[in-house]
Amino acid sequence: MRIAMLTNNYKPFVGGVPISIERLAKGLRSLGHEVYIFAPSYEGQEDEPYVIRYRSRKKKLKGEFVIPDILDKTIEEKFAAVPFDIIHVHHPMLMGYIAQYLHKKYDIPIVFTYHTRYEQYLHYLKPYDFVQKIYLRNSDNRLRSMSHNIIYSGGQKLVAVHNRIFTNLCSMVFAPTESMKQYLIDNGTCTNIEVVPTGINAEDFNYDEKTAEKIRSGYIGDNKFLLCSVSRLEREKNISFMLEGLALLKKRRGGCFRLLLIGDGSQKEELMSEAEMLDLTDNVIFTGCIEHSQMRNYYRACDVFVFASRSETQGIVLLEAMAAGLPVVAVEASGVNDVVTDGWNGYKTEPSVSDWKKKLEIILDDAELRNRMRQNAEKRAKEYLSSNIAKKVEKLYQSLLYEKNMERVYENRII
Repeated sequence: MRIAMLTNNYKPFVGGVPISIERLAKGLRSLGHEVYIFAPSYEGQEDEPYVIRYRSRKKKLKGEFVIPDILDKTIEEKFAAVPFDIIHVHHPMLMGYIAQYLHKKYDIPIVFTYHTRYEQYLHYLKPYDFVQKIYLRNSDNRLRSMSHNIIYSGGQKLVAVHNRIFTNLCSMVFAPTESMKQYLIDNGTCTNIEVVPTGINAEDFNYDEKTAEKIRSGYIGDNKFLLCSVSRLEREKNISFMLEGLALLKKRRGGCFRLLLIGDGSQKEELMSEAEMLDLTDNVIFTGCIEHSQMRNYYRACDVFVFASRSETQGIVLLEAMAAGLPVVAVEASGVNDVVTDGWNGYKTEPSVSDWKKKLEIILDDAELRNRMRQNAEKRAKEYLSSNIAKKVEKLYQSLLYEKNMERVYENRII
């Protein structure tokens, strides 16, 4: 099969969607399929075979996300040059519109992966960012409620309606978890939805103990525990929540820990100031981005993976951490519920700082529990190998092509 994958973002941008696309493409290519990725242009990008770059606009959302130039003629010119069998789009907006146009014009089945809770990213748009700041800072409850219900909640509902319409124009929809499948059904998606999680690579299990120990000794200092978290440093990742929880832990237990906060983003300076205000300067280390090939060693160097984001459809970093044997303490959310079994390979907590701190403390206090959770974490991660995910997607693509061929046979008979 020849597959066209269309995306609003890709490498060198660091994020869950580019990782998901790259792994699925790699898995499908290993099965003998041709996969072309239509991706925006970035400064400093590397040329890759089968990656077709189209123009990006100069302006970026919050200085981070490039805005695709969907009017770039290169997209259709390159698309028309290859007899594609499947269109697989990874966003409902911008390139999603181009994917629908190509789907209708060339009569090719279209698959959409619902990667992100888009309504939780409205703050990247200036009007909604302004409203959310009013909501968070205004002491007048009536004004808070009015600004939130009229504008911000209205925007969330509009996004939900948009996505319902988009998914129902697709041939098939992939949801990364069962909970996300149910969310789409509840939102009114009638198109067939299949659960297709982002896989993790076999290499993610191959950490180097010596390198991990060197990383641990380099960061832990005189502390007893080394924690880590991996995410973009942005508001939707809820990192302030973790800092508050760690501040409570420090008040109760003293500075017995250090957190490696791996990643970068527009909130870095703000979060560093917050850590200083909470007396966590010596306890929280902002490492910046780490090369992905080294991440497994960083995970292995730590004792627990901590997480508080509620915007994930599937927490890829949770599985990568589990592959290195890390138990997880995370706030209960759609991307967490499907991979963390409470009390087995980690803890899911209420969106309460004190509850999150309490569950983290339980793991830190019980070495036997921590070791048992480590083993269970690795078991869970092995269920999500990319090679198995690619085989499932291959069969789903083939089912769409079979249905398409049957429709054509039926139409020919009628004519």
